[in-house]
Amino acid sequence: MRAALIALPLILSLAACAGGPVGNPRPPQPAKAVELDRYLGKWYEVARYDMKFQKGCEAVTADYSKRPDGMIRVLNTCRDGAVDGPVRTAEGKARVVDPTTNAKLKVSFFGPFWGDYWVMDHADDYSWSIVGEGSGQYLWLLSRKPPTDQDRQALTARARALGYDVTMLRPTKQPAP
Repeated sequence: MRAALIALPLILSLAACAGGPVGNPRPPQPAKAVELDRYLGKWYEVARYDMKFQKGCEAVTADYSKRPDGMIRVLNTCRDGAVDGPVRTAEGKARVVDPTTNAKLKVSFFGPFWGDYWVMDHADDYSWSIVGEGSGQYLWLLSRKPPTDQDRQALTARARALGYDVTMLRPTKQPAP
C-alpha cells in the first residue's frame, strides 16, 4: 500500500511516542494463545482505526504464510478509493516475540523498523481475529471471509468488551461475497 504503509512499523513507533487518538488507553494483553499454522492464510479487514498509511484503502486483505527462514510473510493488499479501484500491495515479514503464546509479533515492511502486532483475541475456529498493539492507537478487526453486517456488529461488540472505543472504527468496504 502507499509508501507510508511500507514504513508501518516506524509510523507505529513514532505515533506511540508522539501521541494521537487512543482508542484504548489500557489495551489488554492478548486473550489466548495463537496456533500459527491455523492463523496463516487470508484475512479480510472488517474495520480499523483510521490511519494515514491506509488512507483510501478498501477491500483490504492480509495474507500470511511461512517463509523458508522461519519468519512469516505478510502480504497486505487494498484497492485505492473503492472496492474496484487500483490494487496496492505491501510485502513485509513478521516474527514471534512471545513464543509462549505466539500472540505477540513484530512486523516489518521496511528495513530495520519493526512494529507491534498483537492478536488480542480470535475465534476458536480462527474465523475472526482482533489485532492491536500496546499503545491502544491501532486496531484491526479481521475475518476469514468478506464480512456481513452481522459479522461486523459481533466483532465490534467484542472489541468494545476488550475496552476499545468502537466509535473510532472505520468500516472497510469489501466486495459482495
